[in-house]
Amino acid sequence: MNRPLRVAVIGAGPAGIYAADHLIKASETVTVDIFDKLPTPYGLIRYGVAPDHPRIKEIVNALFRILDNPRIRFVGNVSYGVDVKPEELNRFYDATVISTGAEKDRSLDIPGIDLQGSFGGADFASWFNGHPDVPRDWPLEAREVAVIGAGNVAIDVARILAKTADELLVTEIPDNVYQALKASPVTDVHLFSRRGPGQVKFTPQELRELDHSPNVEVIVHPEGIEFDEASLEAMRQTRHIKMCVDILQNWAVRDPRDRPRRLHLYFLQAPVEVLGEDGKVVGLRTETQELTGDGWVRGTGEFTDWPVQAVYRAVGYLSSALPDLPFDTSTGTIPHAAGRVIDLDGEHIPGTYVAGWIKRGPVGLIGHTKGCSGETVASLLEDEAEGRLPVAPEADPAAPIAYLEQRGLPITTWAGWQQLDAHEIALGEPHGRKRIKVVDRDEMTTISRG
Repeated sequence: MNRPLRVAVIGAGPAGIYAADHLIKASETVTVDIFDKLPTPYGLIRYGVAPDHPRIKEIVNALFRILDNPRIRFVGNVSYGVDVKPEELNRFYDATVISTGAEKDRSLDIPGIDLQGSFGGADFASWFNGHPDVPRDWPLEAREVAVIGAGNVAIDVARILAKTADELLVTEIPDNVYQALKASPVTDVHLFSRRGPGQVKFTPQELRELDHSPNVEVIVHPEGIEFDEASLEAMRQTRHIKMCVDILQNWAVRDPRDRPRRLHLYFLQAPVEVLGEDGKVVGLRTETQELTGDGWVRGTGEFTDWPVQAVYRAVGYLSSALPDLPFDTSTGTIPHAAGRVIDLDGEHIPGTYVAGWIKRGPVGLIGHTKGCSGETVASLLEDEAEGRLPVAPEADPAAPIAYLEQRGLPITTWAGWQQLDAHEIALGEPHGRKRIKVVDRDEMTTISRG
């Protein structure tokens, strides 16, 4: 190729931004445009991480420095497959990296899961983070709530439900979220894990944060604190599992404190049915499990009904299929070989690559995304070196922006994000808050476009 490489990245979350970073570090001439369906960058960092996680959100500072590179261009408010088709991108870019992540809730196939009062944890996270494409209202009417899951999302959901609204007022939660949480009648949140404490998926940092609220008593029910040989081996081999187990064991034996709200942790309890009356949730039925020695569990036939009025499942994220691309519905991923998207015949679709959760599933922490994106970019650059990339006929960097604007699409830019960022920070300053999020998409777009 006798000109600089032009690459489009679809999705401005960590995976997409890291892919762009790998590309510009590998070549002094390559330029990258990162597209996102939202007017803002950062993906689940902005709309999936709980607002009371300021340390995790500090990753934005590192992502900001990457996006601030003049050879990387952010193009927001553009939905892949709707506003711009793959064949249109192929006119302007030699390669496309798909990094659209995962933002839907994985299903839980038990009776009653569709009752009124049964929710997905990812949907709830989108709401309390002010995602522009979800409803502004959330029915927080339950006094006792069940949360199903043993990962960081389950912990986030349980903590946000249990905390008082005033504790969250120092964060960036939107006003509608604060008002709804303030009116919540919740007194008890019950978190259920199917397996034992030696198989938890959350991190020690997330676990400790449950106990930071002066208004929430964290209660670990000791009946499920059991270990088999696989659990003991996991604790010996994995430091963060050992740390989580130590925390849970200490909480299980401490004296209770008098606090207005309680967050209960149960292990070896598998949900088997959401109980309902008149179409609404009135309880959750679980089956007590026993460890089988190999890290798995089996049912004991002993069931318990818990009187809760809402159930939140947090059993994993799920990616969405994209137009004109293969998709494995069983794993929720795009089939690939070292990041090269492959079709139904196992052949690489020229110039098309994948990175992040839509490549490998919603597993691992943010740091794991760097290596994943690095592998994809290595494959892309190898294909360029071997002459296997298609050559875009309209490689002028101005061409795709002109094309989108001619079609009347209200795109947002990196400079526009900085305007919106400054606006949100200014909204928060009079109230002693780091920012107050703008929630409405049209308002975000108007501010970004000046």
